[in-house]
Amino acid sequence: MSATRLADRTPHVEADELVAAMVPPPRFDRVRFDTYLPNPDEPSQAAAVRACREFAERVSAGGDRGWLGSLFKRSARPDDKPGLYLDGGFGVGKTHLLASTWHAVPGPKAYGTFVELTNLVGALGFAETVRRLSGHRLLAIDEFELDDPGDTMLVTRLIKELTAAGVSVAATSNTLPDKLGEGRFAAADFLREIQSMAARFTVVRVDGPDYRHRGLPDAPPPLADDDLRARHAGTPGSTLDDFAELCRALARIHPSGYGRLVDGVTAVHLSGVRPAPDQAVALRLVALGDRLYDRDIPVAVSGEPLSELFTDEMLRGGYRKKYLRAISRLVALSR
Repeated sequence: MSATRLADRTPHVEADELVAAMVPPPRFDRVRFDTYLPNPDEPSQAAAVRACREFAERVSAGGDRGWLGSLFKRSARPDDKPGLYLDGGFGVGKTHLLASTWHAVPGPKAYGTFVELTNLVGALGFAETVRRLSGHRLLAIDEFELDDPGDTMLVTRLIKELTAAGVSVAATSNTLPDKLGEGRFAAADFLREIQSMAARFTVVRVDGPDYRHRGLPDAPPPLADDDLRARHAGTPGSTLDDFAELCRALARIHPSGYGRLVDGVTAVHLSGVRPAPDQAVALRLVALGDRLYDRDIPVAVSGEPLSELFTDEMLRGGYRKKYLRAISRLVALSR
């Protein structure tokens, strides 16, 4: 895919590739527990490192993935739970800790975002997904959220079946597990399913300010259109898109394909940036921003600043935390 516009790219991922591709993104290839630098003013961060280390050691000590190994792992301590859930604001290093946990555990193992996991089920079917993942020691899920009733029923059942098969699950989120879905759909109607899933996790809180903006300057102002085109022309491997056209193109691609969409791109240039016109577009931009951040791809824009990508109404709604995370990551990429 060598098109100089993202809107002209047509990423396609085969079902078998989805399983093989379930590894941490390039930004987190080399992270380890020792490379996480806890903020000395936030003791919960050092405590989270210890909790993740202990969890990884317990999962690794499970040894054989047969029934005997599962029995040994489950009998480690009566209060041990099969899941570890890192809860905290954006920019505190939860994904760093999740990827470090994944690296510390021997395979078979899988790592993916929540949206990639739900897409895997859609591509393979529920039973086949359970079959393929049941032999794993660890499933790591980044950006865990329940955005609609379908996701809720699907993922709560999936985690129940995988943990029953002996799979350990580690997850990150901006929302406590028993509060998932609040403000987005009638979560109270699914309270039993949500609470049943939440009971399988030990929750570890990670507090602190957003490290991406600790002592750093504000994002650079948007460029003039001519300057944006000149920067694109001088950056081999970069793309240049009209913002509105890209938003329309993203609607044709499942968000799980956004990583493939930006593979090999050296920088992204967007002209005519303006606030997202509706929630559906906004959530696609969040997913795209996450994949750009995973790959450390710089972003330059003309039009409105990236900090104005989501309206005040959106920032007051149920997806507030997602939007703030996206702004944090995109502003960091624009520096």
